[in-house]
Amino acid sequence: MPPHQIAAQYGSFFHLAREHQVIFYYVGYFSQHIVAAMADAVKLQLEVSGVAGPTRRKLFSSFIEMAQNIVHYSADALTSPTQREGEVRHGSVCIRREGDGSFLLLCANRVESHIADDLRGKLEGLRSMTLEEIKQAYRKSLREETAEGSKGAGMGLLTLARDAREPLEFGFDAADAAGGAPVFYLKAAI
Repeated sequence: MPPHQIAAQYGSFFHLAREHQVIFYYVGYFSQHIVAAMADAVKLQLEVSGVAGPTRRKLFSSFIEMAQNIVHYSADALTSPTQREGEVRHGSVCIRREGDGSFLLLCANRVESHIADDLRGKLEGLRSMTLEEIKQAYRKSLREETAEGSKGAGMGLLTLARDAREPLEFGFDAADAAGGAPVFYLKAAI
């Protein structure tokens, strides 16, 4: 392929990412090892960029929660859906800087319909809570035992809601006609 065609095909994505101040973007398969490697890169990039300590901690914590939710709940998996260790699942995560110096974290992945219903209920509940109520629910959740079969998503969503500067935003694309799983989108402003 001639160089000008490569630039034409890839250049628009590269320029769009720079225009939207994307500082990290990954789409593909997630595993614990990949999340750890991404976490190292994100942590270093935030430190080098001079992001203030409290903001850096919130961004890092929220990034980890989003990536972990993909590892545990994405319907697109290379491993068996019943596998509890070493899961490898597909999704995307993005961190971008806003013009006012704040950040947006976004993630997307397919989820089974019953998980979508559960997420919708949890997130709608979180959106109606005050920050103090979220913090109380977080502390309460720390004291409770994890339910059988739970992977801790309730705690992760509480962490995201606690660290966000405004209510979490979310949405779902409808499942396709072939019976595919809906795509779950989540946005946290830090």
